[in-house]
Amino acid sequence: MDIIWDGITQADALNEAAVKMRHSLSDAAKSYDWPRVFELLAQDISLVNTTRLNGTALYAPLHQVARGGAPVEIAQRLIGFGAWRTLQNARGERPVDVAERCGHRHLLKVLTPEHKRHVPIGVLLKIQAHFHAVIRGRIDRELPDHRLRLPELEPLLELDQPEIWFPVPGMYGGFSYCLESTGVEAKLVSSSWCRVVGGSGQRHEVTSAGSQLVEEGFV
Repeated sequence: MDIIWDGITQADALNEAAVKMRHSLSDAAKSYDWPRVFELLAQDISLVNTTRLNGTALYAPLHQVARGGAPVEIAQRLIGFGAWRTLQNARGERPVDVAERCGHRHLLKVLTPEHKRHVPIGVLLKIQAHFHAVIRGRIDRELPDHRLRLPELEPLLELDQPEIWFPVPGMYGGFSYCLESTGVEAKLVSSSWCRVVGGSGQRHEVTSAGSQLVEEGFV
């Protein structure tokens, strides 16, 4: 199964059943109904890092664990489902930051991110900014009102295989992005396409210095 960056923020991008599922998950997490959260995630585990549709706080379930001071076992189970400890809310807080602010010290150890690879944060943020420019160059003209949440790159550092799929509704495709090297010379490779348009593929290499189109015309 692909690891997905869920950038959907608006209910009008989804069908009624998908909207209901996401609202139910957000409601259960906000009310700390963890049996219901895991019941819903068992139906669609790809929603483990999703946030409330049309919301502003950008709290994923693991942020709610931190906010409510849930048992360590709940945090561990969500992390086992693929919840990212590096995912930020709208204030830029990771779950561990929320737990510390709320005084839930029993959660600090389990919520502290464990990076599998190292990229200096300044380098990573520059790569992220250039990657966002690549994405906007591909989709803003065709989907000017997409209101998508563009990918944060720090979750790549948590993964055994640092590759994530970012589907774009209305594009009938999206972006597959992978961290190919680390450290100061870190490089992100992004492949994007529209499944219904032949030859729409583009591949970019992105470093802290900028982005470069290295291949196009595939798919």
